[in-house]
Amino acid sequence: MSNDANVKGIRSVIFSSSLGTLIEWYDFYIFGSLAVVISENFFPAGNPTAAFLSTLATFAAGFIVRPFGALFFGRLGDLIGRKYTFLLTLVLMGGSTFLIGCIPSYETIGALAPILVLLLRLLQGLALGGEYGGAATYVAEHAPANRRGFFTSWIQTTATLGLLVSLIVIITVQSSMSKAAYADWGWRLPFLLSIFLVVVSIVIRMKMHESPLFSKLKKEGKTSTNPLKESFGNKANFKMVLLALFGVTMGQGVVWYTGQFYAQSFIQKTCNVDSVQSNMWIGIALLLATPGFVLFGWLSDKIGRKYIMMAGMLLAILCYRPIFTKIYEVCSVTDKQELVDKLKITEQHSLLAKSTADSVITYDTLRTYADGTTLSILKKQTLYADASKNTSPEIKKTVTLNSDAKYPIIGLIFILVLFVTMVYGPVAAFLVELFPTKIRYTSMSLPYHIGNGVFGGLVPFIATRLVDSTRSSAGAAPSDPLAGLWYPIIIAALCFVIGMIYLKNKNDEDVMD
Repeated sequence: MSNDANVKGIRSVIFSSSLGTLIEWYDFYIFGSLAVVISENFFPAGNPTAAFLSTLATFAAGFIVRPFGALFFGRLGDLIGRKYTFLLTLVLMGGSTFLIGCIPSYETIGALAPILVLLLRLLQGLALGGEYGGAATYVAEHAPANRRGFFTSWIQTTATLGLLVSLIVIITVQSSMSKAAYADWGWRLPFLLSIFLVVVSIVIRMKMHESPLFSKLKKEGKTSTNPLKESFGNKANFKMVLLALFGVTMGQGVVWYTGQFYAQSFIQKTCNVDSVQSNMWIGIALLLATPGFVLFGWLSDKIGRKYIMMAGMLLAILCYRPIFTKIYEVCSVTDKQELVDKLKITEQHSLLAKSTADSVITYDTLRTYADGTTLSILKKQTLYADASKNTSPEIKKTVTLNSDAKYPIIGLIFILVLFVTMVYGPVAAFLVELFPTKIRYTSMSLPYHIGNGVFGGLVPFIATRLVDSTRSSAGAAPSDPLAGLWYPIIIAALCFVIGMIYLKNKNDEDVMD
């Protein structure tokens, strides 16, 4: 076969694998991107912080079950093949996402709503546990040895692009309707629309051929009869599994989710920035930084995987607090509020909804500062016929920053995502090179999904919980808004030390036997 045909073939493989994986990441992360609105619709009203933490816990549950999906689908992939296994995961993911958009609200079906959300979220996690390992293995087994980092890095872009697509869809839906319509039913559209993306990807994947290396093993009768036993019962192979987890993927996981998801949560919840504005700025930063995955994947073919990944972790460890401090300073309106008397501001008060007893009353106060920044203070309270039941109103503050804040925020998020590209770009090639073909799907999937699903997926919940623990009372400002960063910093630091001591800087070593 000519070189041009080889290049065309690998491009087709990358496109088919990446499109399906991107859609699965979109399905998985649309939940996180809509965490705030999900907390308002599927959990009890009255304590927005508790509802948001419950949503993050449900979000994290999808990550925690990913290792189980890795074991189940990894074993399946090593027994019957890569193609049909990640075709199955695509159908499972798409169906779960669509059904989340169909679940009635808490007000309609009560406690059944969060239970159904949790069950579907668990199915999403199981599906994703089987998807990534299959796609990365499939591409790597088609790629030439000296370009494996470059070709597999395209799969690495799909996680960030999936998040980016989710943000684009959300922004488009929000901008196309009123706030009331979006809060009522519009937020469901990103979930429902995913079914069309899944159908397109299924059609494309049905035309794919099995991995040539796996086909060769199957033809020779050398496929594994017990992938789980050979992966984790073999001492030498299990040692590689542990090294992959504690030397790379747990650190890579916390860097990925801090640089993208926690940054989004931090800006929206801790800094109270308007979600449309913050999503737009995060989306721009993601778009600008995404080529870094391919750059560092390509560079890993030249100089090796280890030092690029370790450098990304070290930079994250050293720079997280300064970067998030700067984000907080740019987003904060505390100083503006203290200088109200010295600023020319306008303030409007609106009664949005008045009620009779046992219903809701809502007030909105909009402050407009001299620099163009606006602060919306929404007060919502349920009034009971029995006055003794009335409690303090729920207060939600949302800041819309002036345009001068755009470039600093985008630049800071870009740097955070650049750290992500350094640790994530080369990791697929690194993982597939650790394990033999007959048990590769199973062996690489487990450490990847424990590192990302457990250590990484818990970042938004643990970090938000740590920040919340510094509040003196419910609704009070946190005394340390950066407290949440200690979790990813400590995990990344441990991984950096282990990786620097025990990892080898493999470079284009052909272990694909």
